[in-house]
Amino acid sequence: MSAQREFKRITVPDIVRRKGQEKIVCLTAYTAPIAELLDPMVDLLLVGDSVGMVIHGLPSTLGVSVEMMIMHGQAVMRGASRALVVVDLPFGSYERSADQAYDTAVRIMQETGCQAVKLESNPGCARTVEFLTGRGIPVMGHVGLTPQSVNLDGGFKTKGRSAVERARIVKEAEEIANAGAFAVVVEGVFEDVAEEVTRTLSIPTIGIGASSSCDGQILVVDDMLGLFERVPKFVRRYGALREHIEAAVKRYSQDVKGSVFPSSDECYQCESQG
Repeated sequence: MSAQREFKRITVPDIVRRKGQEKIVCLTAYTAPIAELLDPMVDLLLVGDSVGMVIHGLPSTLGVSVEMMIMHGQAVMRGASRALVVVDLPFGSYERSADQAYDTAVRIMQETGCQAVKLESNPGCARTVEFLTGRGIPVMGHVGLTPQSVNLDGGFKTKGRSAVERARIVKEAEEIANAGAFAVVVEGVFEDVAEEVTRTLSIPTIGIGASSSCDGQILVVDDMLGLFERVPKFVRRYGALREHIEAAVKRYSQDVKGSVFPSSDECYQCESQG
């Protein structure tokens, strides 16, 4: 990997000041090389627990451990010198109590050097956010479709179908904001719900499968680069890396089988002895 570029690191207050102003560009990252490539062009890199599905082939995010988040968080911090880096608190590591969330967040921040953590909305979420932010831990919230609730919801389903559900999403977002979160991810909701959340909150909203009215957008980087055949409705493919990789590996396989790789130019030649 090339020498790391020197940039002034984007801070939590920088992100907060973007509310209603310049859009916030966010992507997930899980490795140092990808973080280095994305870093000059994005404002926020999320080391999401989606790493379990994207990198480790798990069926959901529920099998992701704190150790996995730390390992990938460390890698991303090695590659990024400009973007604000946020690391997810994985399932089971923060829901029991504010004390548990604090212990997990402190460990992740100390061992990775990240600037903030993210947690998904749950019944005690606002109290937890207040507890963490009151002790110097910046927190990003997450409302709407929350992947860690996949078993309770019976799958990854769009949220905001009923008036009751819409009101609950807005209320959860307000409570998280009032508790001290610096931003809220709004995922998998109907467009008008995302618009209402964005209008209501004084902190930035980061949409994914939500609305262009959100203060910023985030996508799973592997989705937007076209590394998977299945593409969710809310993803726009900005690349076709799967096809490029398949074509490259096919050429490599053919060259190896045809004994045309490596060529003499790609081999080390013993210098003649004088």
